[in-house]
Amino acid sequence: MGNAKQGSAQEAMQRFGRFLSGMVLPNIGAFIAWGLLTALFIPTGWLPNEYLAQVGGPMSKWLIPLLLGYTGGEAIYGHRGGVLGAIATSGVIAGSDIPMFLGAMIMGPLGGYIIKKFDAAAEDRIPTGFEMLVNNFSAGIIGAILAVLAFVAVGPVVLTANGVLRAGVEGIVAIGLLPLASIIIEPAKVLFLNNAINHGVLSPLGIQQAEEFGKSMFFLLEANPGPGFGVLLAYWFFGKGMAKDSTPGAMIIHVLGGIHEIYFPYILMKPILVLAVIAGGMSGVFTLNLLGGGLIAPSSPGSILAVLAMTPKGAFLANMADFVVATVVSCAVASVFIKASKEDGGEDLEAARASMSEMKNRGKDMPTEKKISGAELKTIVYACDAGMGSSALGAAALRKRLRKDGYADISVTNCAIGSIPKDAQIVVSHEKLAERARQDSPQAEHIWVKDFTQNNVYDIVSARLKEEGVAAAEGTAPEETVKEGVLTKENVLVGLPSVSKEEAIRHAGELLVQGGYVEMPYIKGMLNRERDITTYIGKGIAIPHGENAVKDSVKESGIVVLQYPEGIAFGDDKAYLIIGIAGRGNDHLAILANLATTMDEYTDEELQKLYTTKDPNLLYEVFTKVD
Repeated sequence: MGNAKQGSAQEAMQRFGRFLSGMVLPNIGAFIAWGLLTALFIPTGWLPNEYLAQVGGPMSKWLIPLLLGYTGGEAIYGHRGGVLGAIATSGVIAGSDIPMFLGAMIMGPLGGYIIKKFDAAAEDRIPTGFEMLVNNFSAGIIGAILAVLAFVAVGPVVLTANGVLRAGVEGIVAIGLLPLASIIIEPAKVLFLNNAINHGVLSPLGIQQAEEFGKSMFFLLEANPGPGFGVLLAYWFFGKGMAKDSTPGAMIIHVLGGIHEIYFPYILMKPILVLAVIAGGMSGVFTLNLLGGGLIAPSSPGSILAVLAMTPKGAFLANMADFVVATVVSCAVASVFIKASKEDGGEDLEAARASMSEMKNRGKDMPTEKKISGAELKTIVYACDAGMGSSALGAAALRKRLRKDGYADISVTNCAIGSIPKDAQIVVSHEKLAERARQDSPQAEHIWVKDFTQNNVYDIVSARLKEEGVAAAEGTAPEETVKEGVLTKENVLVGLPSVSKEEAIRHAGELLVQGGYVEMPYIKGMLNRERDITTYIGKGIAIPHGENAVKDSVKESGIVVLQYPEGIAFGDDKAYLIIGIAGRGNDHLAILANLATTMDEYTDEELQKLYTTKDPNLLYEVFTKVD
């Protein structure tokens, strides 16, 4: 029971973190614009200009909070929720004198939630012809109420919280336990109170100390880029998918540009990582205090270049040690959590962004489970991330079996999630992609599987057709023909020595590139796809293919077949045939249909012959045969 509660709490924290991250990620461009303007034109910036510096102020006070509020409301209830979220956020902005990012992340979702509940209660009660009038006035009235509520209640609460944080930092400093200040400073930064803490607490204290001693450590408590840099490095070393791929750019913006906000979403999507920045911050401050470092003035922005520019003579070693130690400790702690979550199938940035995409459509209640009758069934769609490999194979297998039963009039196709046809009646998708598929096709009945080929979809559909007495059509269904050039004899390799899974996938990708089927980025997409969801499909066969992000790298449909007689480890399973796929249109589907038939109808002995044959022509004929 205790473990169940702990798991539930952890899952709730992850969902909460992904939601907060989903509010921030779409607006990173605004953060970067604000950070660049600040870094360039404020009095301590690279190109001080009092006139141009005025541009940055409205961004931090109004633009970014309103964007956050709109995004949060939109995630709850679409555009209408976003509008209410922005109106509610305006009230909390007006009642404060600090950037109200945290207030926006409260009021935005609240505005979307309240208008959603109002619309649900008012549905079916609005007289015909008055819908637009009621919708507009309800949004205006509820928005005005929320703005006032935010002004008189939420804004003061956030300001009080800021005051409590300030008092806590000052209290820690007063009793001489400066490293412990990171326990407050680092979490406060992630909640976008970094400027309030830095300029409202630490800079005034630092200025007083610098006037007396010529330098102050207070200027580095918040500005040190080390803790955030350590987290980004850990994602780069041990993350996966978009989290790993996006960190180099984030590190440059963070360390050289001094825009600390760039790493906050990485922690928001995995809140446990706040322990890493706390540990990094504490170790850095301890080092700084031990070696006697400090700055002569605030480091604004908080880049390593600005830190060095504000370092007095004799303190360079101490200040660099502060940065390095904080980076190393933060990276070490974050690596433990990221590696552990990777083993448990933890989320990455790509999943956080996907989560955000899912949330955009939550303005409508999730559909109740549907069941399409056999008599009505005309369209079945298999949907996966890229729509070229796993789903195509699953669709081919089901299509061939239904045609053999005489149900050739039932269309069985495949596509990428995001492109599911609106007339789809049954949608089959992987259980990890269930929410995305459901949101993309709320009109359909959904069947979720762990494996696109080894499942009971045929049994479900077949039983429904037979139970309802749907007659099979007479005659023979048209055959699928194999287009010449999709698989060539030169791209069937046998007797290859065993290598790692990644090397085998890379080899398949290189053959696709050499054959002119894809461009080089596709190989990386194949490796990313494997990290997200395995392409091992059972019976000693894997079908690596690219993720949706590299679909534009496919020039034409192509398939390569690699045989490894001793097998390639795919987790606890072994694959003896690695079938690299690049699908554009439907040219490759006939070959996948042959593969589906082979898996379904071949005996273990026949499959073993395919795994060990030294004749590439045998494999070529199996995949290119015509029924």
